[in-house]
Amino acid sequence: MTTQQRVPIADSIRTNGAMPNPWWTNAVVYQIYPRSFQDSNGDGFGDLQGITSRLDYLADLGVDVIWLSPVYKSPQDDNGYDISDYQDIDPLFGTLEDMDELLAQAHARGIKVVMDLVVNHTSDEHAWFQASRDPEDEHADWYWWRPARPGFEPGTPGAEPNRWGSCFGGSAWEYDPKRGEYFMHNFSRKQTELNWESKGLRQAVYSMMNWWMDRGIDGFRMDVIVMISKVMDENGLLPGEAGCLLEDTPVGPEGYSNPGPFCTDGPRLEEFLKEMRAAVFEGREGVITVGEAPGLSPERTGVISDPANHELDMLFLFDHVSIDQEGTKWNVLPFEAPKLKDIMSREQEAVRDAGWASLYFDNHDQPRIVSRWGDTSSEELRSLSAKALGLLLHMHRGTPYIYQGEELGMTNAGFTSLDQYRDLESINMYHQRVEEAKVQDAASMLHGMAVMSRDNARTPMQWDSSTYAGFTASYAPKEPWISVNPNHATINAAAEKRDQDSVLAFYRKLIALRHENPVVAAGSWHLLDKDDRQVYAFTRELESTQERLLVIVNLSSDHARIPEQTAQLLGIDHAGMMTATLGAVDPSKVVISNYPDEDTAASLLTGKLSPWEAFAYTL
Repeated sequence: MTTQQRVPIADSIRTNGAMPNPWWTNAVVYQIYPRSFQDSNGDGFGDLQGITSRLDYLADLGVDVIWLSPVYKSPQDDNGYDISDYQDIDPLFGTLEDMDELLAQAHARGIKVVMDLVVNHTSDEHAWFQASRDPEDEHADWYWWRPARPGFEPGTPGAEPNRWGSCFGGSAWEYDPKRGEYFMHNFSRKQTELNWESKGLRQAVYSMMNWWMDRGIDGFRMDVIVMISKVMDENGLLPGEAGCLLEDTPVGPEGYSNPGPFCTDGPRLEEFLKEMRAAVFEGREGVITVGEAPGLSPERTGVISDPANHELDMLFLFDHVSIDQEGTKWNVLPFEAPKLKDIMSREQEAVRDAGWASLYFDNHDQPRIVSRWGDTSSEELRSLSAKALGLLLHMHRGTPYIYQGEELGMTNAGFTSLDQYRDLESINMYHQRVEEAKVQDAASMLHGMAVMSRDNARTPMQWDSSTYAGFTASYAPKEPWISVNPNHATINAAAEKRDQDSVLAFYRKLIALRHENPVVAAGSWHLLDKDDRQVYAFTRELESTQERLLVIVNLSSDHARIPEQTAQLLGIDHAGMMTATLGAVDPSKVVISNYPDEDTAASLLTGKLSPWEAFAYTL
């Protein structure tokens, strides 16, 4: 069982500042996107029974926790992130009984289960929202309602309360004829923004969360939770509203202003998180709380994840997965290693004294990292770069998150036309940017989507080389809801399970290393050679045991020289000559490498790294 594979970290070793050390400080989380993981009934959509059928694979991989993207009842406008009933399972995924069985089977294998919690917004089909459309109803203030701009006919262009734009395109406001007012939606028009200023709303949310905790789940990953508090002036007006004392952000080329600065990390965020902690999690053992934090600086992690503040255990930050974008995610820049090092360093330093980091490159909202920053031009380079990027991430201090298929080195979808996409964000933004605002041409937008669209992460899990990659049976009556990547014929779990040099085998080693070696889980972190454009190097160290690891990753498909600071630490001059004091490099000190240990030892002797060479070495 995976819980028995982890060696508890001694309390003499500081992790996040809590006592005793939380169990999750040397755990590994695996994210499942249910509709794309395993289809058990041939309808083309993954489901809960399908997940249950694959638990042995996850136990064999060694993960401690599975995080499920939403499986609640939903119209599926944004693939389940638009919830219409928090206390039921959508028929697409199964039943509450299926969920109970998944919990039981996962727990029997020592795997904890975390659910995605979406309480910044609900579906417009949720009973709460439908009730709030009546201004006399007790739910009337549970959502962000605003009247039309003075002097404009409600429902006509320009009558929106302010100029805020939605993340998914168009205005962030939608007119409701029944109530005669506009409701806010930072995402889809069907994702109506909850008003956390309402105490009644907050109590209802906490009650629902306790219902799930009592049912046996082990915690929540909280979608855009840092957006639950909004900035208002002293009169309760939002920036950009008529008469508001606060100035709005400028209107951009697409015709809208950016609500982000006023809808992220608002003035009552920490108050709400503390209240949630007390109402739901205090007194419960073995739980984990993770908040998605778009727009938050790394420094805020150290505050919100500090156990002394009783808020959240860790946050998902976004700065490190935004380094290759300019202005918009659809305008893609070349990867630059110093940018990544700078942001990752800030994220590590933010929790040096208290708090904890979430470590991720891939998830359901991000493209596949091996296509994004690795090299998929050949099978050899794909495998090497997938391992290198995995090692780079997992050797940082924090809790690593693996997104389904990342452990196989799955790649981007390779879509070339708009009709291949299913992602609401991608489709809406294509229409807005190319056809309406005309700020981007079709070819460059399609290129941006091919690189950055969320659908890149949502193609079916590649289990084997059969017609539908084992996601659904070859004879199933319906095809998968989104196309299977053609490279499943060679990149799949069945093939990699037989190959001891596969990406899958390498991820097993990474997970075992974190379970067994306290310096990997909790050792201090120090960056080396921050300006080097090819090599990302750092040390991990435990003062109490004097253990010290050197991590070196060549983030390129070219040979690279070990840079100056790192070379000095190894006793190598910058020309690549070993000093007499160090003696021969010992291959047995190679803790993990994506090349044979002897090749890594040779690299250390010569000071020259092979393409995508990545390893940890005991100093």
